[in-house]
Amino acid sequence: MKKYILKFGVLIFLTVFAFSSCTEKFEEINTDPDRAKDAPATNVLAFVLRYYSSTFHDAWADMNEPSTYAGHLTKIQYIDEARYNFRPGTVENNWYYGYILLNNINEIKKKATTDGADNLLGVAKVLESMIVQTMSDRWRDIPYSDAIKLGEGILLPTYDTQEEIYPALLDVLAEANNLLATPAATDQIGEGDMIFAGDVLKWQKLANSLRLRIAMRISGVAAQTARPVVETILGNPAANPIMESNDDNAMFVWQGTSPYEEPWFTDSKSRDDHGMADVLVNELLALDDPRLPVYAVPATDDGQYKGFTIGAVAQPSLSSVSRIGLRFRKDPAGFSPMMRYPEVMFCVAEASKLGWTTGTTAQEAYEAGVTASLEENGVAQADIDAYLLGGGAFADDLDQIYLQQWIALFKQGMEAWSLYRRTGIPTTNYVAPGSFFPGHNSPPFRYPYPANEGTLNGANSKPFSDQVTDNFWGKQMWYDTRTGVN
Repeated sequence: MKKYILKFGVLIFLTVFAFSSCTEKFEEINTDPDRAKDAPATNVLAFVLRYYSSTFHDAWADMNEPSTYAGHLTKIQYIDEARYNFRPGTVENNWYYGYILLNNINEIKKKATTDGADNLLGVAKVLESMIVQTMSDRWRDIPYSDAIKLGEGILLPTYDTQEEIYPALLDVLAEANNLLATPAATDQIGEGDMIFAGDVLKWQKLANSLRLRIAMRISGVAAQTARPVVETILGNPAANPIMESNDDNAMFVWQGTSPYEEPWFTDSKSRDDHGMADVLVNELLALDDPRLPVYAVPATDDGQYKGFTIGAVAQPSLSSVSRIGLRFRKDPAGFSPMMRYPEVMFCVAEASKLGWTTGTTAQEAYEAGVTASLEENGVAQADIDAYLLGGGAFADDLDQIYLQQWIALFKQGMEAWSLYRRTGIPTTNYVAPGSFFPGHNSPPFRYPYPANEGTLNGANSKPFSDQVTDNFWGKQMWYDTRTGVN
């Protein structure tokens, strides 16, 4: 991977300069013969995958806030973010990172369209959908249909509501599925594919798995849109394949040498700010869940697994808190997860429980999801069997499906937070006692908009920013149907 990034990293910002010439040889003498004028699309893909993994899955975009809002992690030093005292610069960066990625994906789309490269175009649409979905889950209503259109003269993009964005993404992913299924498509995705090594079928499975995620997320507010999508996918797996095992997991696996080390590991080299949240540890203890020793390290003061308060008023005794498990925190060649097979099966289990046609039962899908999550975390088969008869035994209950999905989403803070906002599971999650915004009874609904949006795109952003309360609350996500929360 390192050779790709060193080779490709400088090639992705494509800018055309138009200067008046003061000499007939101006263009010649101002051309660097050693610098490529145009990056191959697969090179841009390599950048997108690495940049996404390093900016959407690091301490700033995941550990400090989404993973604490979701109830997975807590801050044990420099607790401010878990108390909702955000850093404006971090919010700005997260916003810009998303649109930098979308700009580069747009370059891939243009090149793929010009070259008739259906496979690469399908991959680009998958990545676009995944990034836009995450950004919408972070801010709710964002520029989408008008975004990335500077070349068309759109300097100040209008905002799309989440009610518009989610159905649009379902359409884009359906297009991606069709492109990736094109029999005549022979283009190679190329060396830049550092997720699936050019395996087109796995990209197609990711496209349809993301369709399931998005459809189930809006199942409570737009069943008339979601149900046909789910039943179409699961009713014709040959045309709409989904992830079938952990072998299909979409993970960016890091090289493991500086500067290409997994972001949670990189953070751990100089910081000790994060511990396990009491919410997650207590749930795992109550279930006698065999993932606990993988997710967490025992506290050093007594060798017990102990989570700490999320957004506490005061810092704990550091020896009294369990840290993040070695698989997730201490492996320089670790992974940044995009989507994993267990999540897919919990989506199927939920759809089955709702009575939708899925080709399986809620119990079969639930047990497949639990089993896959345990297998991914190295749990022995005998312990898996015992868990499915014990703490993880199927109870034919939607809340149990949600809880197991929430547990399996560890290291995917944005997805776990979105699941909590949609379902209210786990019910033991809570508002930070050290909150900088008293008077609320729920963790945040959303992120603040970047201050620069108000300055640079004020007319378009103001109607949406006016709906925000205390930076983090106000208008709930479209799919968040909880009542009595503020």
